[in-house]
Amino acid sequence: MPGAGLAEPVVSMAEAQAYVRIETGEEEAVLAGLIRTASSLCEAFLDKVVIARGFAEEVAASARWQRLSCSPVRSIDLVEAVAFTGAASALPPGDYGVDIDASGDGWVRVSHAAGSRVRVSGTAGMAASANGVPEPIRQGVLRLVAHLYASRDGGGGEPPAAVTALWRPYRRMRLA
Repeated sequence: MPGAGLAEPVVSMAEAQAYVRIETGEEEAVLAGLIRTASSLCEAFLDKVVIARGFAEEVAASARWQRLSCSPVRSIDLVEAVAFTGAASALPPGDYGVDIDASGDGWVRVSHAAGSRVRVSGTAGMAASANGVPEPIRQGVLRLVAHLYASRDGGGGEPPAAVTALWRPYRRMRLA
């Protein structure tokens, strides 16, 4: 997800340890990395931020409505003009418009800006915390963690089809 930073872990270390049947803490660092990887792959597949976090995205300063790439948008908190030097300054509320539609798409348009780009900042995510993530998404992440753990020495092949089957109903497909 452009502008949204690293994915938050969708499942806890304890859940992953129980799922892959690890009883000792010897492999916690490996497992923590696999949880982050599986959570990031989940977001890439869904084309959505799963657990809410801040984002900042730059778009062209335009009087036309422009859709933000980060989704689902929960709030848009700041719109700044970005100068050619990279310096940013907040736009007055009358110089721009923002909207969040029913599908969670964030939109911005700028009527007056002292530059060719604007930076839009806010919060995006399906759920406020890991507890709010739909169970099929969580189960898919756990299955992917287990697959990555079992195949970490290079012999695992393709991820289980059950992972994408669990995630597919939540996937966002965009038409160009």
